[in-house]
Amino acid sequence: FKNYIDLFFDPEFKRVLFNTTIWLTIVGVFVKIVLGIFLAFLINSNTLKKYKLTNIFQLSLMIPWATPSIVAVVVWRMILDPQVGVINQFLLEWGILTESIAFLADTSYVWPSIITIITWNTLPLVTLTFLASLKSVPTDLLDAASVDGANKFQRALYVILPHMVPSIIIMILMSTFWTFNNFVFVWLATGAGPGTYTNVMATEVYLRAFIDGRMGYSSALGIIMASIMTVFGIIYLRLIIRRNLKEIF
Repeated sequence: FKNYIDLFFDPEFKRVLFNTTIWLTIVGVFVKIVLGIFLAFLINSNTLKKYKLTNIFQLSLMIPWATPSIVAVVVWRMILDPQVGVINQFLLEWGILTESIAFLADTSYVWPSIITIITWNTLPLVTLTFLASLKSVPTDLLDAASVDGANKFQRALYVILPHMVPSIIIMILMSTFWTFNNFVFVWLATGAGPGTYTNVMATEVYLRAFIDGRMGYSSALGIIMASIMTVFGIIYLRLIIRRNLKEIF
Protein backbone atom coordinates (compact mmCIF):
# COMPACT_ATOMS: atom_id res chain seq x y z
CA PHE A 1 0.00 0.00 0.00
CA LYS A 2 2.91 2.34 0.65
CA ASN A 3 3.96 1.90 -2.99
CA TYR A 4 0.54 3.13 -4.14
CA ILE A 5 0.67 6.08 -1.73
CA ASP A 6 4.16 7.01 -2.95
CA LEU A 7 2.94 6.63 -6.53
CA PHE A 8 -0.01 9.00 -6.28
CA PHE A 9 1.95 11.65 -4.35
CA ASP A 10 4.99 11.50 -6.64
CA PRO A 11 5.19 14.67 -8.80
CA GLU A 12 6.89 12.63 -11.53
CA PHE A 13 3.87 10.31 -11.76
CA LYS A 14 1.60 13.26 -12.62
CA ARG A 15 3.83 14.21 -15.55
CA VAL A 16 4.14 10.57 -16.64
CA LEU A 17 0.35 10.19 -16.54
CA PHE A 18 -0.06 13.44 -18.50
CA ASN A 19 2.45 12.35 -21.16
CA THR A 20 0.82 8.93 -21.49
CA THR A 21 -2.78 10.13 -21.52
CA ILE A 22 -2.59 13.41 -23.42
CA TRP A 23 0.42 13.27 -25.72
CA LEU A 24 0.89 9.57 -26.40
CA THR A 25 -2.74 8.41 -26.39
CA ILE A 26 -5.22 11.23 -27.05
CA VAL A 27 -3.11 13.26 -29.49
CA GLY A 28 -1.51 10.19 -31.07
CA VAL A 29 -4.79 8.34 -31.60
CA PHE A 30 -6.58 11.48 -32.84
CA VAL A 31 -3.93 12.14 -35.49
CA LYS A 32 -3.95 8.49 -36.55
CA ILE A 33 -7.75 8.31 -36.88
CA VAL A 34 -8.09 11.60 -38.77
CA LEU A 35 -5.29 10.75 -41.20
CA GLY A 36 -6.66 7.22 -41.60
CA ILE A 37 -10.09 8.53 -42.63
CA PHE A 38 -8.53 11.08 -45.00
CA LEU A 39 -6.29 8.49 -46.68
CA ALA A 40 -9.16 6.00 -46.97
CA PHE A 41 -11.26 8.59 -48.83
CA LEU A 42 -8.25 9.54 -50.95
CA ILE A 43 -7.45 5.96 -51.99
CA ASN A 44 -11.12 5.31 -52.75
CA SER A 45 -11.49 8.52 -54.75
CA ASN A 46 -12.40 8.52 -58.43
CA THR A 47 -9.35 10.69 -59.19
CA LEU A 48 -6.89 7.96 -58.20
CA LYS A 49 -9.02 5.34 -59.97
CA LYS A 50 -9.02 7.47 -63.12
CA TYR A 51 -5.21 7.63 -63.24
CA LYS A 52 -4.86 4.01 -62.00
CA LEU A 53 -2.96 5.07 -58.88
CA THR A 54 -5.13 3.21 -56.35
CA ASN A 55 -3.00 0.07 -56.30
CA ILE A 56 0.21 2.10 -56.00
CA PHE A 57 -1.14 3.94 -52.95
CA GLN A 58 -2.31 0.69 -51.37
CA LEU A 59 1.07 -0.95 -51.93
CA SER A 60 2.89 2.09 -50.55
CA LEU A 61 0.93 1.65 -47.32
CA MET A 62 2.45 -1.80 -46.91
CA ILE A 63 5.98 -0.41 -46.57
CA PRO A 64 5.59 1.19 -43.11
CA TRP A 65 3.26 -1.60 -41.99
CA ALA A 66 5.83 -4.27 -42.91
CA THR A 67 8.69 -2.35 -41.29
CA PRO A 68 9.59 -3.62 -37.79
CA SER A 69 9.17 -1.02 -35.05
CA ILE A 70 12.88 -1.06 -34.17
CA VAL A 71 13.91 -0.49 -37.78
CA ALA A 72 11.33 2.29 -38.16
CA VAL A 73 12.68 4.16 -35.14
CA VAL A 74 16.31 3.78 -36.25
CA VAL A 75 15.50 5.11 -39.73
CA TRP A 76 13.50 8.02 -38.36
CA ARG A 77 16.28 8.91 -35.94
CA MET A 78 18.58 9.23 -38.94
CA ILE A 79 16.00 11.29 -40.85
CA LEU A 80 15.54 13.66 -37.88
CA ASP A 81 19.24 13.86 -37.00
CA PRO A 82 20.42 17.50 -36.64
CA GLN A 83 23.69 16.84 -38.49
CA VAL A 84 22.95 14.39 -41.31
CA GLY A 85 19.14 14.24 -41.23
CA VAL A 86 17.31 14.72 -44.53
CA ILE A 87 14.67 17.00 -43.00
CA ASN A 88 17.18 19.44 -41.54
CA GLN A 89 19.21 19.51 -44.76
CA PHE A 90 16.07 20.21 -46.79
CA LEU A 91 14.89 23.01 -44.47
CA LEU A 92 18.36 24.59 -44.40
CA GLU A 93 18.79 24.47 -48.19
CA TRP A 94 15.42 26.14 -48.72
CA GLY A 95 16.19 28.83 -46.16
CA ILE A 96 13.35 27.84 -43.86
CA LEU A 97 15.82 27.30 -41.02
CA THR A 98 19.04 29.12 -40.19
CA GLU A 99 20.35 26.35 -37.94
CA SER A 100 19.62 22.67 -37.47
CA ILE A 101 16.96 21.43 -35.04
CA ALA A 102 17.52 18.46 -32.77
CA PHE A 103 13.97 17.17 -33.19
CA LEU A 104 14.36 14.35 -30.66
CA ALA A 105 16.21 16.46 -28.09
CA ASP A 106 14.33 19.76 -28.24
CA THR A 107 11.29 19.89 -25.93
CA SER A 108 9.41 21.98 -28.50
CA TYR A 109 9.62 19.29 -31.19
CA VAL A 110 10.20 15.98 -29.42
CA TRP A 111 6.56 14.97 -28.88
CA PRO A 112 5.42 15.83 -32.43
CA SER A 113 8.43 13.83 -33.65
CA ILE A 114 7.52 10.77 -31.56
CA ILE A 115 3.88 10.94 -32.70
CA THR A 116 5.08 11.19 -36.32
CA ILE A 117 7.15 8.03 -35.95
CA ILE A 118 4.32 6.08 -34.30
CA THR A 119 1.77 7.32 -36.83
CA TRP A 120 3.98 6.41 -39.81
CA ASN A 121 4.43 2.85 -38.57
CA THR A 122 0.85 2.16 -37.45
CA LEU A 123 -1.30 4.28 -39.78
CA PRO A 124 -1.58 1.67 -42.61
CA LEU A 125 -3.68 -0.76 -40.55
CA VAL A 126 -6.07 2.02 -39.56
CA THR A 127 -6.31 3.26 -43.14
CA LEU A 128 -6.94 -0.19 -44.62
CA THR A 129 -9.62 -0.88 -42.00
CA PHE A 130 -11.41 2.35 -42.89
CA LEU A 131 -10.96 1.63 -46.58
CA ALA A 132 -12.68 -1.74 -46.18
CA SER A 133 -15.52 -0.05 -44.31
CA LEU A 134 -15.72 2.61 -47.01
CA LYS A 135 -16.03 0.01 -49.75
CA SER A 136 -18.85 -1.74 -47.89
CA VAL A 137 -21.18 1.28 -48.05
CA PRO A 138 -24.31 0.16 -50.00
CA THR A 139 -24.43 1.78 -53.41
CA ASP A 140 -28.21 2.09 -53.07
CA LEU A 141 -27.75 4.61 -50.26
CA LEU A 142 -25.29 6.65 -52.28
CA ASP A 143 -27.56 6.59 -55.35
CA ALA A 144 -30.55 7.64 -53.26
CA ALA A 145 -28.56 10.52 -51.77
CA SER A 146 -27.51 11.62 -55.25
CA VAL A 147 -31.12 11.53 -56.46
CA ASP A 148 -32.09 13.69 -53.50
CA GLY A 149 -29.53 16.28 -54.63
CA ALA A 150 -26.70 15.58 -52.17
CA ASN A 151 -23.25 16.59 -53.40
CA LYS A 152 -20.03 14.63 -52.71
CA PHE A 153 -19.37 16.38 -49.41
CA GLN A 154 -22.92 15.82 -48.17
CA ARG A 155 -22.82 12.15 -49.18
CA ALA A 156 -19.56 11.72 -47.30
CA LEU A 157 -20.85 13.56 -44.21
CA TYR A 158 -24.38 12.17 -43.95
CA VAL A 159 -24.13 8.74 -45.60
CA ILE A 160 -20.59 7.37 -45.63
CA LEU A 161 -19.26 8.58 -42.26
CA PRO A 162 -22.30 7.32 -40.27
CA HIS A 163 -21.80 3.93 -41.93
CA MET A 164 -18.14 3.98 -40.83
CA VAL A 165 -18.86 4.88 -37.19
CA PRO A 166 -18.62 1.29 -35.84
CA SER A 167 -15.23 0.83 -37.51
CA ILE A 168 -14.03 4.20 -36.27
CA ILE A 169 -15.01 3.39 -32.67
CA ILE A 170 -13.33 -0.01 -32.81
CA MET A 171 -10.13 1.47 -34.24
CA ILE A 172 -10.09 4.22 -31.60
CA LEU A 173 -10.25 1.59 -28.86
CA MET A 174 -7.70 -0.69 -30.52
CA SER A 175 -5.34 2.22 -31.17
CA THR A 176 -5.70 3.22 -27.53
CA PHE A 177 -4.62 -0.30 -26.51
CA TRP A 178 -1.59 -0.23 -28.80
CA THR A 179 -0.55 3.31 -27.89
CA PHE A 180 -1.21 3.64 -24.16
CA ASN A 181 1.26 0.95 -23.10
CA ASN A 182 3.79 1.69 -25.86
CA PHE A 183 7.40 1.26 -24.80
CA VAL A 184 9.44 0.61 -27.94
CA PHE A 185 8.86 3.86 -29.83
CA VAL A 186 9.41 6.22 -26.89
CA TRP A 187 12.37 4.35 -25.44
CA LEU A 188 14.25 3.84 -28.71
CA ALA A 189 13.50 7.35 -30.01
CA THR A 190 14.40 9.39 -26.94
CA GLY A 191 15.13 7.09 -24.00
CA ALA A 192 12.34 9.01 -22.19
CA GLY A 193 14.39 12.18 -22.67
CA PRO A 194 15.49 14.86 -22.92
CA GLY A 195 15.92 14.21 -19.20
CA THR A 196 12.58 12.63 -18.37
CA TYR A 197 10.51 14.99 -20.53
CA THR A 198 8.96 12.21 -22.65
CA ASN A 199 8.76 9.65 -19.85
CA VAL A 200 5.53 7.61 -20.13
CA MET A 201 4.06 4.89 -17.95
CA ALA A 202 5.70 2.02 -19.83
CA THR A 203 9.16 3.59 -19.67
CA GLU A 204 8.58 4.61 -16.05
CA VAL A 205 7.92 0.95 -15.14
CA TYR A 206 11.24 0.00 -16.74
CA LEU A 207 13.23 2.85 -15.17
CA ARG A 208 11.88 2.29 -11.66
CA ALA A 209 12.34 -1.48 -11.79
CA PHE A 210 15.63 -1.98 -13.60
CA ILE A 211 17.44 1.35 -13.12
CA ASP A 212 16.33 2.39 -9.62
CA GLY A 213 15.68 -1.14 -8.38
CA ARG A 214 12.27 -0.19 -6.92
CA MET A 215 10.40 -3.34 -7.91
CA GLY A 216 7.44 -2.70 -5.59
CA TYR A 217 6.87 0.82 -6.92
CA SER A 218 7.23 -0.41 -10.50
CA SER A 219 4.76 -3.25 -9.86
CA ALA A 220 2.22 -0.81 -8.42
CA LEU A 221 2.53 1.32 -11.54
CA GLY A 222 2.08 -1.79 -13.68
CA ILE A 223 -1.14 -2.63 -11.81
CA ILE A 224 -2.43 0.91 -12.46
CA MET A 225 -1.70 0.50 -16.17
CA ALA A 226 -3.43 -2.88 -16.25
CA SER A 227 -6.48 -1.44 -14.47
CA ILE A 228 -6.80 1.38 -17.01
CA MET A 229 -6.47 -1.07 -19.89
CA THR A 230 -9.08 -3.33 -18.28
CA VAL A 231 -11.60 -0.48 -18.44
CA PHE A 232 -10.94 -0.01 -22.16
CA GLY A 233 -11.10 -3.79 -22.62
CA ILE A 234 -14.54 -3.98 -21.04
CA ILE A 235 -15.79 -1.15 -23.26
CA TYR A 236 -14.32 -2.88 -26.34
CA LEU A 237 -15.90 -6.25 -25.49
CA ARG A 238 -19.29 -4.67 -24.81
CA LEU A 239 -19.21 -2.96 -28.21
CA ILE A 240 -18.16 -6.17 -29.98
CA ILE A 241 -20.84 -8.25 -28.24
CA ARG A 242 -23.53 -5.66 -28.96
CA ARG A 243 -22.48 -5.46 -32.61
CA ASN A 244 -22.51 -9.25 -33.01
CA LEU A 245 -25.95 -9.49 -31.41
CA LYS A 246 -27.30 -6.92 -33.85
CA GLU A 247 -25.90 -8.90 -36.79
CA ILE A 248 -27.49 -12.12 -35.47
CA PHE A 249 -30.93 -10.71 -34.70
